[in-house]
Amino acid sequence: MKTLFVSDLDGTLLTRHERVSAYSTEHLNQLIEKGMSFTYATARSVGSALRALRGLNVCLPAIFYNGGLIYDVNARQTLRYIIFDEEQKRYVLSVLQKFGIDPVVFGADDAREHLAWHIGKENVGVKRYLERRKDDPRLSPAQSDEDLLRHYVFYFKCIGPRDQLENAWNILKMDERFTCIFHQETYQNDFWMEISPKEATKANAVRFLKEHFGYEKLVCFGDSSNDSDMFDVCDEKYAVKNADDWLKAKATGVIGYCEEDGVAKWLDEHAGV
Repeated sequence: MKTLFVSDLDGTLLTRHERVSAYSTEHLNQLIEKGMSFTYATARSVGSALRALRGLNVCLPAIFYNGGLIYDVNARQTLRYIIFDEEQKRYVLSVLQKFGIDPVVFGADDAREHLAWHIGKENVGVKRYLERRKDDPRLSPAQSDEDLLRHYVFYFKCIGPRDQLENAWNILKMDERFTCIFHQETYQNDFWMEISPKEATKANAVRFLKEHFGYEKLVCFGDSSNDSDMFDVCDEKYAVKNADDWLKAKATGVIGYCEEDGVAKWLDEHAGV
């Protein structure tokens, strides 16, 4: 049976150092070279994912922005993208600002990707997030709301205290136009909220890849809330040992920790190549 294997990155394939281990890189590359169909689905942007996966030879298109973009890195070709319309992105921003939340906004124009934020209004979590990306060519500091929303927008990322974000989440999660994910950040104590257009989900993206390339079976790996909808549509789904308990309850099985190469070791044993 022609099978596509799809892994989440942070907390699943990546270690706490936000990298793929040498063991996983070597073993996954061997399996891919033998013919295993493997890709990844992440909330990260293209550039951020590629930096974390340096050395891993993924040949297939991958899923970025939690399903907002499907992009073939090797061919430099976009297969599918989903953006907010003008009214939607302005409404999301207005709800966030009502609760004093200044988001990081991910978008693009015809030339490049953009990572925009209100300069001078960064909280501690946003400052930490930006500091880790200080050499990122996408950085686009904004002086106004117009600057912030100037381009196509895929995705809003909000970082801050739980209570503050939860107030906005309780409104946006009820709006049928949006997908709104709320969770604790993998590597820090911050809480994150991620808002995308409703159709921009990992579930829709993996189904698109299945149909586009004619796969018969989907197998996925994950650890947290932004993997939940992907688990719902895959034939088999495996939670790493460090995953949320409620996600483990949805899983076909539980595999090793992300720090112990759980995904690569499972694929070594079960990929069938």
